[in-house]
Amino acid sequence: MSLRIRSSGPTSLRTQLLSRSLIVLALLLVLIGALQYVLMKNALFRNQAEALSLQARSIPVEIWEPDREPRNRSAGRNNEALPENPRQGDRPMFFLPNMSLAKIEVDGGYTDLAAGNGLSAPQLTAEVYSAILEKFQGRQPISYVVIDNAEGIEQIIVFRPYGNPNSPSGVLQLGLDTQPLHAVLLRQLLIFAVLALLAMAAGIALYLPLLRRTLHPLNQMVKTVERTDAGNLAERFPAVQGQREIDRLAESFNGMLERLEDAFDAEREAKEQMRRFIADASHELRTPLTSIHGFLEVLGRGAADNPEQLHAALSSMHGESKRMKKLVEDLLLLAKLDRKPELHLQETRLDQLLLEMEPHLQMLAQGRSVAIRAVPVLCRCDPDKIKQVIYNLFHNAVQHTDSTTGQITVTVNKTKDQVVLLVADNGAGIPKEHLPHLFERFYRIDESRTRQYGGAGLGLSITQSIISAHGGQINVDSKVNQGTVFRAEWPGISP
Repeated sequence: MSLRIRSSGPTSLRTQLLSRSLIVLALLLVLIGALQYVLMKNALFRNQAEALSLQARSIPVEIWEPDREPRNRSAGRNNEALPENPRQGDRPMFFLPNMSLAKIEVDGGYTDLAAGNGLSAPQLTAEVYSAILEKFQGRQPISYVVIDNAEGIEQIIVFRPYGNPNSPSGVLQLGLDTQPLHAVLLRQLLIFAVLALLAMAAGIALYLPLLRRTLHPLNQMVKTVERTDAGNLAERFPAVQGQREIDRLAESFNGMLERLEDAFDAEREAKEQMRRFIADASHELRTPLTSIHGFLEVLGRGAADNPEQLHAALSSMHGESKRMKKLVEDLLLLAKLDRKPELHLQETRLDQLLLEMEPHLQMLAQGRSVAIRAVPVLCRCDPDKIKQVIYNLFHNAVQHTDSTTGQITVTVNKTKDQVVLLVADNGAGIPKEHLPHLFERFYRIDESRTRQYGGAGLGLSITQSIISAHGGQINVDSKVNQGTVFRAEWPGISP
């Protein structure tokens, strides 16, 4: 098994982080540029309006009063007489070409004073001019107005009253073309755009090394995963790499690798156990089959005519067939217990069950001392399967104790919520190195315990499977030359 991860491409994490960061940065710069444009526009227009207001206050009265003579002409020069009513057109009008000037009288009369020399002044509605006059009479501040004239030229216009301050005779309207102001704003906007592009380019140049360094632990993890296969699951990621998310990912990967390693080890162990199981089963079946085949050959060569030889051969073949039948039944029982145990559970008094088995146990002991110790214990179990557990453990004790000095003790007890079954003997004991393998199928220690009768080595495996099916466990405590104690526990019923 090999894990492969793409480290490049349009959907790589580095590309996504870089592109999304640039998008966020570009949006922020656009928002900043828009805000700067609005604020700068308001500031420019407000400053220009203040300048226009000051300029409107300095406009000579003679410009909007056609009946008033200039002061330098009222006294005359060389005592020459002046016309009594000179026309406004007789006076020279010097005015900037990008400015407009208009006079609005109280009765609503409108006069464009700079129509021939500057811009044509935009004309507001009579209601607006009336409102402006009312504000001037109440000495309220008047804001500037941005409006297009008849030719579509945008102007910023301000107002000032003329005549009696308490009762103005009318309003002067001074306007200025806003094109220069927009040109300044556009120039500032272009400067900001250039600076923003330069800032984004500098940000990319600085961000790429940081991004590469930030993603380095992740790239190392990718390389490690690429090297991982079924034969190399021992490599682990560093637990601390300075990034919380990477550390959590490394911890998760390490946990996954540990589970995979355990799964592969379990699979290898299962295959090895299956191989040993098949080999042991084949050996155990081959022995009686070979014996039966040998006796058949003897009978075929004429031993059938000899009654003594015939009886001996038939007795031996019958014993071997019984042994083979028992072995096959045990194998079928183990297969059923491994697949799905079929238990017929019912409430059972375990002490009474053991007392019922006592005569049979005494007979199986064949002269060995047997002690039964049982307290009232109620549990939910399959009585037939529990009987088989007791028979298997008792038979195991019989096989490995002396026929004259052997002592076997069967105890039924209980703890707070567990039923306890103890089968103890005073046999030769089991060395510690064999205890972990004692419940494996076909596992036997003939050299360490005195055996009077042979077995296939499946009894303890069946016992463990039955106890596990009841939700319990079984273990063994043994000391060489002192004896062995098997302890089985499963859930009981509180009285």
